[in-house]
Amino acid sequence: MELVTPEFGTVFWMLLSFLMILFILKKFAWKPILTALKEREASIDNALRSADKAREKMEQLKADNEKIIKEAKNERDNLLKDARLVKDMIISEAKEKANTETEKIIKDARVKIENEKNAALDEIKNQIAIFSIEIAEKILKKKLESTKDQKDMINDLLDEIKLN
Repeated sequence: MELVTPEFGTVFWMLLSFLMILFILKKFAWKPILTALKEREASIDNALRSADKAREKMEQLKADNEKIIKEAKNERDNLLKDARLVKDMIISEAKEKANTETEKIIKDARVKIENEKNAALDEIKNQIAIFSIEIAEKILKKKLESTKDQKDMINDLLDEIKLN
């Protein structure tokens, strides 16, 4: 029962032991423990601040990345739009040039055909004239084989000339 209701001597020695341990702890252990706790608290606080800064930086980088991606998409869309316009313009120019070339070729072909047609007609006329002369020559040679026939024809021609 002495532990439940301690005597004065036990309380005194317990108090003295407690105060000595408290003094020794305060003298040798309390300051290093408090210093270590403060350092630990400061390092945790620094780590939290660093984590907040890192999170803010990550958010900023994420926003910058989204902005860069958006700009890249806009630039890509503009480039594709420009490429489509250039493609359409090149196709249009090619069609226009092809039409112009086609019209020129057709016009040149028509002129060439007309020239060849005229040359062929002239050639046919020349051939007909040559054939006509040759036929007339053969007919005259045959008809005028004798001198009497030649004199008769000359007289007929002279008579026609006098009548005119």
